[in-house]
Amino acid sequence: MLVSKILETKPEGGVISVKPDSSVADAAQLLSQKGIGTVVVSSDGQQLDGILSERDIVRALGASGPGCLQDKVSSLMTAAVKTCGPDEQAVGVLEKMTQGRFRHMPVMDGGKMIGLISIGDVVKARLAELSMEKNALEGMIMGH
Repeated sequence: MLVSKILETKPEGGVISVKPDSSVADAAQLLSQKGIGTVVVSSDGQQLDGILSERDIVRALGASGPGCLQDKVSSLMTAAVKTCGPDEQAVGVLEKMTQGRFRHMPVMDGGKMIGLISIGDVVKARLAELSMEKNALEGMIMGH
C-alpha cells in the first residue's frame, strides 16, 4: 500500500504544528489537548523545521527538570527528520520507522509537507492489506 493511500484514511485537518520559538510548555499542552504524540515544528506550517515528540519532552524533564518547559521548541526538536513521499510503499516506511526507533514520519511532496503518518497508521494499513490477501487466497482455494 502506498503512503498516499494511508493519508486518505486519516481525518482531515492537516498537520498540527508549532513554531520553533514556541515554548515546550505550549507544545506539551497542544499534545495533551489533541491527544497526539508528536507535533511538527514549522515556521510557516508547510516547511519542515523539525519534529518534537512527547518522548523528547519527557527526556528533557528527566535530564533538566521542569525548567525545560520554558525552553523554545527549537532547543529540543529533532532537526534532521526522516521523511517519506506519497509514492513510497508502507512496508518500506515501516522498516525505516522500526530501524530508526521513531513513531511518526512527515510526508513530503515537492518540498512541501502534505501529512504526517504514525507507525500505528502504517501497521493498520499493512494489516488491512494482509487481510485482503488472505481473503483472496481463501477464495482461490475454495474456488470462489
